[in-house]
Amino acid sequence: MRVLALETSCDETSASVVEGSGERVQLQSLVILSQDIHRVFGGVVPEIASRAHLTAVVPVVERALRDAHCTLADVDAIAVTHAPGLVGALLVGVSYAKGLALGAGKTLLGVHHMEGHLFATSLEAPDAVPPFTALLVSGGHTLLLDVAAWGDYRMLGATRDDAAGEAFDKVAKLLGLPYPGGRPLEALAATGDPARSRFSRPMLRRDQHPGDADYFDVSFSGLKTAALHAVRNSADLAADAPHIARAFQDALVDTLVEKTYRAAQAHGRTRVVLGGGVACNRALVQGMQRRLGDRGATVFAPSVRLATDNAAMIARAALFHAERGETSDWTLNAHASLPLPGMRT
Repeated sequence: MRVLALETSCDETSASVVEGSGERVQLQSLVILSQDIHRVFGGVVPEIASRAHLTAVVPVVERALRDAHCTLADVDAIAVTHAPGLVGALLVGVSYAKGLALGAGKTLLGVHHMEGHLFATSLEAPDAVPPFTALLVSGGHTLLLDVAAWGDYRMLGATRDDAAGEAFDKVAKLLGLPYPGGRPLEALAATGDPARSRFSRPMLRRDQHPGDADYFDVSFSGLKTAALHAVRNSADLAADAPHIARAFQDALVDTLVEKTYRAAQAHGRTRVVLGGGVACNRALVQGMQRRLGDRGATVFAPSVRLATDNAAMIARAALFHAERGETSDWTLNAHASLPLPGMRT
């Protein structure tokens, strides 16, 4: 089966073609067009994002088909991200995908953005398949899941306030770094001295036990506030910035690593899969490998290309659902927020 997918949930216009069946899936093309204009504003401007998608969606899809050496007639299904995300941006992708599928007589599939992130790593690592513990960390989400099988997800923990990626962006802005702030802050932190500054690990205490309400959950608002106070109290921010960045990143990474370790241990998982834009942070991946390696677990992290918002992960998730005979009808709509399908408590 061959699937053409679109992703327009935020500020990347992406299209991809994948082909295969079961776990034997080949990525035939992936095109990602990022909207750099948002750097001027220090964050994504929804209206600008929507208009940019309108301009880019047709040439991006055409390029994805050319790169895959196929035409629309060779495609079996058309998939699109329909939730969650910026509604205006999502509507561009959903509307175009519906028109394309209707005109070409193809099956239509709406895909949940976060489920796509669960599938992303398997496109590069064939062993990144269920059962596994999943940590999805992006600008808008921080989720800790137990994945017993594709389509069978159990929510273990989530952020109670800010997402990990948002915390990176906000602290990077405090330190005078460009948007998006994840990579600049990571680079700055690499030059910092961990002994010069230290922040407490949020919602991570020795007296926590399985069953406690905060055993798997995370919170980063307090960590952002700690970084803010460190910046305000600095007599020489240029000199202190690397150490503040290092202290912030260490605290955030240690928290995510320990929470993920708890989840893998509690459910007996020997695979841990990372997804989302923060998943390619080297300190996070290395921290996971050190901590989880102690119990014989393997950590899978996506490349930068598949960690960012991309249509390949949407196509991969869609292929799974298409093989189960699932389809979407023409009432498919965009949603800013929607529960992950297959989620159980």
